[in-house]
Amino acid sequence: MNAPTILELPEQRFPIDMSTSIPKIRDLYLSATRNQWDPRTDVDWSQLRPDEIPDDQREAARLWWSRRGWGEYGAVSESPAMIVRFYRDHLPPELSLFFAIRSQEEARHAEACYLMAEHLGGWVEEPQVKDFQNAVSTHGVRKMALDPDTSVEMIFSALVCTLEEYAFDWFRLMVETASNPVANRVLRLIMRDEVRHCAFGWHYLEKRLPELTPEEVERVRQAAITSTEQVELTGYRVPWMAADSEATRIENEIDRLTWEGGLGATVEEAEKPVFINCVQRVRRQFAGLGIDLPMFQHPKLGTF
Repeated sequence: MNAPTILELPEQRFPIDMSTSIPKIRDLYLSATRNQWDPRTDVDWSQLRPDEIPDDQREAARLWWSRRGWGEYGAVSESPAMIVRFYRDHLPPELSLFFAIRSQEEARHAEACYLMAEHLGGWVEEPQVKDFQNAVSTHGVRKMALDPDTSVEMIFSALVCTLEEYAFDWFRLMVETASNPVANRVLRLIMRDEVRHCAFGWHYLEKRLPELTPEEVERVRQAAITSTEQVELTGYRVPWMAADSEATRIENEIDRLTWEGGLGATVEEAEKPVFINCVQRVRRQFAGLGIDLPMFQHPKLGTF
């Protein structure tokens, strides 16, 4: 028999306190409302010029942007599940306000990826390599949000303070290397939203960790370790971290052609130092909150 989710547990939702408890997160919400953008009107799609892109690079980029879109569509449903959890746990209202905007932002990212793929030759509905089906789906946040044994602090430690931090530096690297003006514009706009997503997690943990027991803090620590070792380092975000296989080879080639065309993506030799530096920064940020992350290992990265 499956364990009950929070939907099966009794609740007392009212009264709802709408006063500000975490001003930094309320400010992020207000910033998000002021910095809306529309992928159909805030990107000059005429500058993409797909007919001038070599066929192999254009096809690879079409597949790469489709793959990005699958992941973004999966993220759209995370925020509503988290909002349900916030109310069930009687958490400050600014969390729900921010995540309502976050859901809109993820939908915007998905649409931007879809439009990129469409302009490059057509959106691809699903992975051609079935081995990568799990790599483009959501990383379990919806399930965790409804699991009473998984705290919100654990979810943010795993989702935001590790995985989204790693993704942010990835986007920053792509912005530096994407020479196509449209690809660069889309990546910059998405990265602008991701800045707020990352800041949100740290602001929340900064407020909550001092209120937790040592046992609860240890579970937050383990969540960060697990997401790094079992999600990030297994190729969730980039295929070069995945175990060697024919599927990995195909996906790596797609990334390389896209990167060579200045249309997005990164490659192993460019990202390695960036990722290692990012992990070191995340480790320092956790240390500042009293959480020590261990050294990690990966066949292609060594111990870092």
